[in-house]
Amino acid sequence: MKKIALAALATTMLTSGFVGAAQAETVGVTMAAFDDNFLTVLRNGMGDYAATLDGVELQVEDAQNDVSKQMSQIQNFIASGVDAIIVNAVDTDSTAPMSQLAAEAGIPLVYVNRQPVNLDTLPESQAFVASNEVDSGTLETKEVCRLLTEAGKTEANIVVLMGELSNQAARQRTQDVHDVIATPECSFMKIVEEQTGNWSRQQGADLVTNWLSAGIAFDAVVANNDEMAIGAIQALKAAGVAMDAVIVGGVDATADALAAMEAGDLDVTVFQNAAAQGSGALDAALALSRGEAVEREVWIPFELVTPANLADYQAKN
Repeated sequence: MKKIALAALATTMLTSGFVGAAQAETVGVTMAAFDDNFLTVLRNGMGDYAATLDGVELQVEDAQNDVSKQMSQIQNFIASGVDAIIVNAVDTDSTAPMSQLAAEAGIPLVYVNRQPVNLDTLPESQAFVASNEVDSGTLETKEVCRLLTEAGKTEANIVVLMGELSNQAARQRTQDVHDVIATPECSFMKIVEEQTGNWSRQQGADLVTNWLSAGIAFDAVVANNDEMAIGAIQALKAAGVAMDAVIVGGVDATADALAAMEAGDLDVTVFQNAAAQGSGALDAALALSRGEAVEREVWIPFELVTPANLADYQAKN
């Protein structure tokens, strides 16, 4: 598997005289949704970075979680003659036709944050910039396991809130939970409920409310993202459950999640560097548009966030 550090990519761009180029370049960006907190940070980070580059213009579109709309946006970018395209995919299983469209038009394409199903067969002029989801759910679940062990639990029930199942990240983060539970040190954990909350705070709250109403007992909530974790916290509080009685974990380290951690409600999250993903995707797209070599996979590391190191992350997302 090809990997390259973001810092190395940035260094290549600088030494080649890439940044600050005089020639105007336009990059079309289609985001899965504008109303997603994490994706908003990613989009803003990309825009802020573009503002530091001479002659670079972004055309950013909201796909509104509609695959057909996203495909139309890509077609429109091609028709307007953009220099490169960045895609945050609505459905990671629907990326092959997008790659084909861009390749046939001779326009470089970079997927960001959400892993395309055709990653292993991307054309030479295409790349993927993200964080490795094998690490996200693993870091989260290992920390939940550690906290439960620290609390003296020898048997523990957990509930899992999954993201949109059309999304590779949701599937991988959920698999990570199962993989950690399969290890000897965390085998005392048992999944008693596992349902999709579609990345939504409200749906996460509804699921946990339903489980509590049904009398399902659990010691921890492992959510695929922070929004669902926050929804779980809201449901637990509404039901009168003491927050020190249940471990709650999420992924992304959004501002709302870090505030919940500071309040003592969220126990663990995993920092996904949205701004670095955005700037890395733009660097890759511009490099490809200039005919420069870019590794197919550019990985931005995930980082575990706990109350102990919370202060280090409060200004990052």
